Amino acid sequence: MATPAPTAAHRLRRLVTADTQIAGATRLASWPVWSTTATVVVEEAGALDPACAQLRVTLAAVEAAASRFRTDSELSRVNAAAGSWVEVSPLFGTLLRAALEAAQASGGAVDPTVGAALRRAGYDRDIALAGTGSPPVTVRYSGPRWPEVELTADRVRVPPGVELDLGATAKAWTADHAASRAYALAGTPVLVNLGGDIAVAGCADRRPFPLIIAEDHRATAGPVVWVGDGGVATSTTTVRRWRLAGRDQHHLIDPLTGLPTAGPWRTATVCAGTCVAANTASTAAIVFGDLALPWLREAGLPARLVSNGGTVRTVNAWPADAGATLGAP
Repeated sequence: MATPAPTAAHRLRRLVTADTQIAGATRLASWPVWSTTATVVVEEAGALDPACAQLRVTLAAVEAAASRFRTDSELSRVNAAAGSWVEVSPLFGTLLRAALEAAQASGGAVDPTVGAALRRAGYDRDIALAGTGSPPVTVRYSGPRWPEVELTADRVRVPPGVELDLGATAKAWTADHAASRAYALAGTPVLVNLGGDIAVAGCADRRPFPLIIAEDHRATAGPVVWVGDGGVATSTTTVRRWRLAGRDQHHLIDPLTGLPTAGPWRTATVCAGTCVAANTASTAAIVFGDLALPWLREAGLPARLVSNGGTVRTVNAWPADAGATLGAP
């Protein structure tokens, strides 16, 4: 990974996993979005409304640019014009560039050209309705094609037969952007959590934010982590699941097979300098399977992996689970 391991400013004190809730915070707002929950936490009460407004604006702009489920999105227009150049907005270019950089950093494990594979798996509509339609037998997945995607300052071309999906990195980018913009506007530490993609801005050496640990955002109890500036992300196969034609499916695709991953890990959580870097590494870890631990060690990013049987493995000084309690960092 190009992003270095977190410094002491991150102040990661205990573990973090998916869809993490905020512990003991009063300056907090949450609302449903993108089939998960958006949460904003600020240090000063007067900053909550502008921070939430910033996140809502960013969410709306990213959805208009990169939603697979809106026929009027830029992504849908790019996918429909496969093989031809399409003019795109600066935001779409930024989101696609982040996805292509994630593919490069992960050796192709995090691939934005798996859109057709996701549709074939039944994820062709909102996650709450995934698998409710007939199996899309006409959808073909042509394998990893991200190196063939062409991007200039204002145009994009994807090869014929390729469908982009920017979901993972776009959500993480939204958390990073909204947190940094809200901090710049309000001048107080801000945490943004989009279903387990977490970005913190403005803490520096100030008190970090406490987070409750849970794989499902509806959980109300669990261990606690203190986290400051940077990003934390969890990828998991346990939440976004459905059945299609009698088979279990989930949203994490192995680009080599075009099928949902079937490796040894059900959950991976990573701390990095940005949420995009953390999300890239956590997703790649699930895809890499048995190679995840050595890959993460070499990347130098603190990480916690949970096997399908519930065994926990940690790397790069990720703190132990035992005795994690809410207390002063």
